Amino acid sequence: MDTLGLRSRAAEPALPFPSGQDISMGLETVAFPKSPKTDSARLAPMTGYIVSTGSIGGLYRMANGDWRIGVLFSNSGVTAAAETAEANATRLAIEEINAAGGVHGRGINAVFYDPGCSAKKYQELAVRLLAEDGIKVIFGCYMSSARKAVLPEIEAYRGMLFYPTFYEGFEYSTRCFYTGSSSNQNAVQLARYLIDNYGTRFLLVGSNYVFPYEYNRVVMDLVTRAKGTILDEIYVPVEAVPKDFNRVIKQIGKLKPDIVVSTVVGTGAVMLYEAYKQAGFDVATMPIASLTTTEAEVAEMAPDIAAGHLTSASFFETLDTPQARRFVSAYKQRFGADAPVTAGAEAAYFQVHLYAKALELAGTDEPEALAKHLAGLEFDAPQGRVRIDPDNHHTELWSRIGRVNAEGKFDVIWQSETRIRPDPYFVTASFDDWMSKPHQLKRKA
Repeated sequence: MDTLGLRSRAAEPALPFPSGQDISMGLETVAFPKSPKTDSARLAPMTGYIVSTGSIGGLYRMANGDWRIGVLFSNSGVTAAAETAEANATRLAIEEINAAGGVHGRGINAVFYDPGCSAKKYQELAVRLLAEDGIKVIFGCYMSSARKAVLPEIEAYRGMLFYPTFYEGFEYSTRCFYTGSSSNQNAVQLARYLIDNYGTRFLLVGSNYVFPYEYNRVVMDLVTRAKGTILDEIYVPVEAVPKDFNRVIKQIGKLKPDIVVSTVVGTGAVMLYEAYKQAGFDVATMPIASLTTTEAEVAEMAPDIAAGHLTSASFFETLDTPQARRFVSAYKQRFGADAPVTAGAEAAYFQVHLYAKALELAGTDEPEALAKHLAGLEFDAPQGRVRIDPDNHHTELWSRIGRVNAEGKFDVIWQSETRIRPDPYFVTASFDDWMSKPHQLKRKA
């Protein structure tokens, strides 16, 4: 279960999440119509699975039945690009595990639903998976609003959620395992880097939902402790349109911050960067720094729009290690050369492998039994070896900062020397320890 990229295969034609009538399929290979090359990052078809309205089932069935899981990622809506990458990576991990014989001789059968970036739909589909489909373990959610809608149902039905997206922290559930980074694994390092290299005058812009508000609260505290200033804090609708950024651009031009920190998500991020470029701001002296602008969003921009801007993440597609190269190669062979690979995708990938390892140890998919074996479990992920912290169900991860180059790819310009233990409530981590240490994260040319 601990290997990366066990099987490589040619990229298959892309396929959106299916809809319409319920269709049952057996073990035979199913031919699907080819879709445009521009849709190469979409989900590719599986063979021998069950298709129901808005869902994709598992890879194949073994004689003694499959381990069934649910997957909730959006293939439509404002954050579809980032969520599709996470769905793809989930699928890649399932295929690797099944190709190696499954777990205890049983394959993993996944039922995918498309919530369309709607928190209400996430909640409804979680109930459908847990109550109607009889599934105990769900992988998914992107925005914090979706996770917060799903978690009460996970608790009520005594299920389990694996959540792969970076988030604000300040949360714990015995029935959730958080494999994306929390604020002490990204916000602190990014703030220190920005202050050391650009200045102390910050302007914050985000999408109008829980993650940007909570993340910006952490950034405000960090900057204030470093004797810096928050010049303005602006929020735009999650489903933003270009005119929503007029005030943002006006305030940047008026206040002239040293740095702009963005937590704008999805299609709105593309609009912000395009407006920034059109306004003529100098990215060399005043870049946008973000957690939410990943390879998926950059792929939607012209290279000169994104070039020079910064992102903090645990993983970048360009990370030059054997594990990372194997993962990225397998992903692109499976989903297309232009399919972006994000930190969220990497976490979505390794969390399935962690689940499989726990399943192998427990011999059952009962959430309580899995949780006992997940606590302290380690895996050689593409970003480096990771570990589930038994105290808070978050994951020890690596911290990195990347800068977009002229080709639209991230150059890794800083990374932590060791993995960072999660501290979602900042119980043991001291802001002052980090923010009082100057010149720790100097800029690379």
